Amino acid sequence: MYQWRKFDFFEEKNPGKSNRVPEEVSARIGCCSSGRGKVVIGCNDGTVSLLDRGLNFNYAFQAHSSSVLFLQQLKQRNFLVSVGKDEQISPQQSAICLKVFDLDKMQPEGSSTTIPDCIGILRIFTSQFPEAKITSFLVLEEAPPILLIAIGLDNGCIYCIKGDIGRERISRFKLQVDNLSDKSQSSITGLGFRVDGQALQLFAVTPASVSLFSLQDQPPRRQTLDHIGSNVNSVTMSDRSELIIGRPEAVYFYEIDGRGPCWAFEGEKKFLGWFRGYLLCVIADQRNGKNTFNVYDLKNRLIAHSIVVKEVTHMLCEWGNIILIMSDKSALCIGEKDMESKLDMLFKKNLYTVAINLVQSQQADAAATAEVLRKYGDHLYIKQDYDEAMAQYIHTIGHLEPSYVIQKFLDAQRIYNLTNYLEKLHEKGLASKDHTTLLLNCYTKLKDVEKLNIFIKSEDGVGEHKFDVETAIRVCRAANYHEHAMYVAKKAGRHELYLKILLEDLGRYDEALQYISSLEPSQAGMTVKEYGKILIKHKPVETIEILMRLCTEDKESVNQGASSDAYLSMLPSPVDFLNIFIHHPQSLMDFLERYTNKVKDSPAQVEIHNTLLELYLSNDMNFPSTLQANYIEGLNLGGTGMSRAESNGKYVADCKDSDKEKDRPERRDKGLCLLKSAWPSELEHPLYDVDLAIILCEMNVFNEGLLYLYEKMKLYKEVIACYMQAHDHEGLIGCCKRLGDSGKGGDPSLWADLLKYFGELGEDCSKEVKEVLTYIERDDILPPIIVLQMLSRNPCLTLSVIKDYIARKLEQESKLIEEDRRAIEKYQEDTSAMRKEVQDLRTNARIFQLSKCTACTFTLDLPAVHFMCMHSFHQRCLGDNEKECPECAPEYRSVLETKRSLEQNSKDQEQFFQQVKSSKDGFSVIAEYFGKGIISKTTNGPISAPRSGSISSSSGL
Repeated sequence: MYQWRKFDFFEEKNPGKSNRVPEEVSARIGCCSSGRGKVVIGCNDGTVSLLDRGLNFNYAFQAHSSSVLFLQQLKQRNFLVSVGKDEQISPQQSAICLKVFDLDKMQPEGSSTTIPDCIGILRIFTSQFPEAKITSFLVLEEAPPILLIAIGLDNGCIYCIKGDIGRERISRFKLQVDNLSDKSQSSITGLGFRVDGQALQLFAVTPASVSLFSLQDQPPRRQTLDHIGSNVNSVTMSDRSELIIGRPEAVYFYEIDGRGPCWAFEGEKKFLGWFRGYLLCVIADQRNGKNTFNVYDLKNRLIAHSIVVKEVTHMLCEWGNIILIMSDKSALCIGEKDMESKLDMLFKKNLYTVAINLVQSQQADAAATAEVLRKYGDHLYIKQDYDEAMAQYIHTIGHLEPSYVIQKFLDAQRIYNLTNYLEKLHEKGLASKDHTTLLLNCYTKLKDVEKLNIFIKSEDGVGEHKFDVETAIRVCRAANYHEHAMYVAKKAGRHELYLKILLEDLGRYDEALQYISSLEPSQAGMTVKEYGKILIKHKPVETIEILMRLCTEDKESVNQGASSDAYLSMLPSPVDFLNIFIHHPQSLMDFLERYTNKVKDSPAQVEIHNTLLELYLSNDMNFPSTLQANYIEGLNLGGTGMSRAESNGKYVADCKDSDKEKDRPERRDKGLCLLKSAWPSELEHPLYDVDLAIILCEMNVFNEGLLYLYEKMKLYKEVIACYMQAHDHEGLIGCCKRLGDSGKGGDPSLWADLLKYFGELGEDCSKEVKEVLTYIERDDILPPIIVLQMLSRNPCLTLSVIKDYIARKLEQESKLIEEDRRAIEKYQEDTSAMRKEVQDLRTNARIFQLSKCTACTFTLDLPAVHFMCMHSFHQRCLGDNEKECPECAPEYRSVLETKRSLEQNSKDQEQFFQQVKSSKDGFSVIAEYFGKGIISKTTNGPISAPRSGSISSSSGL
């Protein structure tokens, strides 16, 4: 005890004020209790007084007629339980009774005194429970309104009353502790309830023993914990339901299994109490006869407060204070200081370990604990005890800013302490990228490969690193710890960083290719896009093989049920990897050729064919210009150090170094083959960009491809224009023979263009002109006058070239004129006959001489109907149709329908112009329309109504 430090963690409340029990409490105090914000005092005259905060008198009432022996203020309900002496009604009944008061209910208004409602009165002693002196009293609130009351007697018995006293629903039972002849050794000096779940236990203390009753058992089972007890007022219970007993030599703790720890505090223990984890003791010093009140902090082994007091009669705890009532009715109120005041007191004395233990024992928040540890660490740092200081700083991780500690230990001599701190920071997952960088730099400067291995390789599972992966890799690479960097990258699944180390730092290309092959297809594709340029440069064949595995379909998976088109759409496209071949067009061509040979229906076949065409047709086998532009733009946007000029310079140099001239014919043959194979006859459009193909052929003077494309696109005039530019007369005429035959879908107008070309040539081409005229005459493409005009422009041609052609055309025209003249005469004769017949119908009468009906061939009788077409019918044979001849009507309707159809066609301008355009002689088509009356003078209104009216008027008799 004398080795424990003493502190003033408590202080007297209202030190300048005279704290006494109010004068209204005039009788001798017999018992006290506290709870629910008040102090209750029972006196020997039977009155009970209630005091509020500051020990101010509130009110008093007469609880018992004689004296109050015991009081207990309940916590859950505002009930007061008292034991006292009342008037003895008969000699057989004891004067001691138990009462329960409801302090929230007062007696009805009009009464002279303020008395709370007494809800229950109970006689403690009965014939079955003989009367004895009460030495201890305790109430337990089980489940309101059920109370469990334990009453200790001087004969070693404990009377227990359980139930609702207000409703008189109770049960009684008796517990026997000791049955000794000496009552001074068998009286019950202390009681204590222990509730542990469903288990309810009762501690009982006598001067000679400590017992434990298990009340859940029937009958209750008694267990002796110790054969030495204590006197009255030196028994209390801790907040952990431990029984505490004070004896002259020490203070003992008891649990359900027996005696626990003891504390050797010498002196007679007049009072024991428990307050917020502190042990309260009033100890009598036999040497000077003074009483000392001590507050013990058992966890931290210190005396939180010590003061000399007068003779204490009662000790209470209420309002967060400790209240001591003396024999002279004076009172001492002691309250605990706040944590900040206690810590300041300890800091001034440099008692940091005590401060740390104090905040931890009182369950202060983590931030407050960290602040104490920081101050302790600063204190040790000033004393140059760096190891111990760092130990304190490590405990502050998570609350103290790491930079505060790090800047103190940046000196090279303290790098070991700094390393320790950073390791703990990473273990708790609170390290930033800068902390990881600093820790790895510490390892590398110390050349501590073992710790570096532990830090990097001790993590369990993928993705559970307690450090920033990219930072760790960057620092390890900078310090040439490439294997460690690769380990981190591989474990974290950072394939791009793993490959970057292999390729850029170590140059292990074969290992990089093997690693890529082991990845999932999606991951492998991403890594090839990023590092494919390096791989193509050093390992082109192997890289192309990996690309083929990525981009081509797995036939087994297709055979298992997945459609080829659906599977191909899920695979990477070769177009995605074109940029990695920026400086290696030959490798690009090899890759695309292998791909097209294996995959015939790729979704990206148009782009692939376009790229191959540019590779095949370029004179120097340049990398495709569009892809090269995209690549250089990507370099500029990506912020790389290579400028556009440098990139072009490197590209041109590579092109010059390779021998391109030898394989140009072979590449052009491949290009022409691709132009033809990628445009099957069944497809309207080719599997490449036609415009791009034409541009490539023109730029690289590839006439074979250009002629093929023009012919496939039916641009026949462009085809013959190519022959004209080359002055290939034989090829020109042969082309026109092939493309100018209208019977085979050709364009006959090509012969007219060819004749115009020879007319403007300016040299003798009589042979070619005669051959051209043969086909023009055969298909009647141009009138002779146009032919003469075209050929007249060539001064090298004579009339003899076209003499025979003109003679034949004149003879042909003469025959046509004669045929037309004869046709005109015939039409004139027919017209005169028709006019005569019409005139005759208008002016002369018709005589109908038919004697038989045209329909039924029976003798004609009345009523009969005669038509102007000389047909006669019975009226009954005609039915309802008497306006037209049944015999002539179908022919007339046919003529009428034909005319109506022609009139309708006259409104279809597209059909008219299409006939004019497709006819050899457009004038004849126009003349035919005029001859049929389809094209007539313009009318403002419809003309169909008058025509139909005139027809119907002449249809019947």
